Amino acid sequence: MSAKEVKDDRKYTKDHEWAKEQGGLIVVGITAFAVDQLGDITLVGLDVKEGDKVEVGKAFGTIESVKTLSDLFAPVSGTVKAVNAALEGEPELINDDCWEKGWMISIEPSEPGDLLDSKAYRSLLETSDH
Repeated sequence: MSAKEVKDDRKYTKDHEWAKEQGGLIVVGITAFAVDQLGDITLVGLDVKEGDKVEVGKAFGTIESVKTLSDLFAPVSGTVKAVNAALEGEPELINDDCWEKGWMISIEPSEPGDLLDSKAYRSLLETSDH
């Protein structure tokens, strides 16, 4: 997995979360760039459960690695419909497959976020000073 890998089938935040529309829900995870910056992920703390409301730009959990602790931000507002419980026991799923198995939550959106398309996100990565 390349840190510069970007999938065209999803939208992105400037905080390096991805949002993929799937059956009317928005599935959320972090990008390959974020995984590369974090290093080996040791803990994922999702502070929401099914039925909770999330607000665009507000933290819904944290992700911890050997390098740092970072907040996870909701890309859209809405109601949490599913939480990836597998991450509690296997946070390394994000390192192994951040695009599919490492998803974090799914949200039934009530308000869209200010998301970047894949082209705009690639441009952000190219101009990023990370």
